[in-house]
Amino acid sequence: MAENTLLEKLDGLVARFEEVSTLITDPSVIADQQRYVRLTKEYKELEDLMNARKEYANLLGNLQESKDILLGGEDDPEMREMAREEVALCETRIPQLEEEIKLMLVPKDPEDAKNAILEIRGGTGGDEAALFAGDLFRMYTKYCEAKGWHLEVSSASEGAAGGFKEIVCSVTGTDVYGTLKYESGVHRVQRVPATETQGRVHTSAATVAVLPEAEAFDVVINEGEIKWDTFRSSGAGGQNVNKVESGVRLRYNWKNPNTGVVEEILIECTETPDQPKNKERALARLRTFIYDKEHQKYVDDIASRRKTLVSTGDRSAKIRTYNYPQGRITDHRINYTIYNLSAFMDGDIQDCIDHLIIAENAERLKESEL
Repeated sequence: MAENTLLEKLDGLVARFEEVSTLITDPSVIADQQRYVRLTKEYKELEDLMNARKEYANLLGNLQESKDILLGGEDDPEMREMAREEVALCETRIPQLEEEIKLMLVPKDPEDAKNAILEIRGGTGGDEAALFAGDLFRMYTKYCEAKGWHLEVSSASEGAAGGFKEIVCSVTGTDVYGTLKYESGVHRVQRVPATETQGRVHTSAATVAVLPEAEAFDVVINEGEIKWDTFRSSGAGGQNVNKVESGVRLRYNWKNPNTGVVEEILIECTETPDQPKNKERALARLRTFIYDKEHQKYVDDIASRRKTLVSTGDRSAKIRTYNYPQGRITDHRINYTIYNLSAFMDGDIQDCIDHLIIAENAERLKESEL
């Protein structure tokens, strides 16, 4: 019955797939870039599900057909052998495909497809922490190169002995945030620092924050709802200033997205003796005012996200340990340990990320109760 339930879920998406297939060829949809991009993305996800549905239905049909041959008393030994092989093949593939389909049906984090801002900061350990932050930066640089992503440094503060006290980069490519987000947290290193004369192992830490890159803000203003008044400008400015109503005043009711409260925005402009120019400048100031208000909410969201992702850089909040004397990497979230530190620091971190993705997918499946 589980198979039928899953097939029913997939069958229910066929109509939507056909609808989206039609919409993305509609000229009016293509003209609306934002909608077109969103629908194209949905089409790709649905197309993958439709391909999986086709394979799944074929496997179920082949399995039943082969079982019927074996139970129906087929005399031909070759036919029976082929049927047995088909049953074995289907019974191996069906559970694998079911897990793949279930994951495809779990709603994705819409931010996973975004580009990312990568921030690395030296934490506990002074100069050694800055050196380790530099090592992490080189590790991520090599990883991004291997993935075909573009990494660009936005700002950097170098450590006194090398490395970085802080370095911020933007990473662009396919599904960057959805992959790199697992690197957020405190990374701890255990090794003998270059400055250590006694050969003692020191423990230092660096913090990594991965944030989804902000998309361009669209300030939507319904210009039909703006109330305009004109008045005579006062003050110096030549013959025209006090005789012509060149000054403009606009009133606009704007709903604050943070509070839901409607605020009246009042802006006056008398900057030029030309009324159309003053109107345009007042409108520009209105856009700036709303942008600032909405952008502040975005900045606050990012700040709280950063607070969540990056703790103080203290050794207690670690997600991963890099032990140089043992050549060991341990990810404490999933008890993942490998003894391949040099390759890991050269950017070979995909296997660890894959294990983290598998662990998260298991949690997502449990939550969705598919």
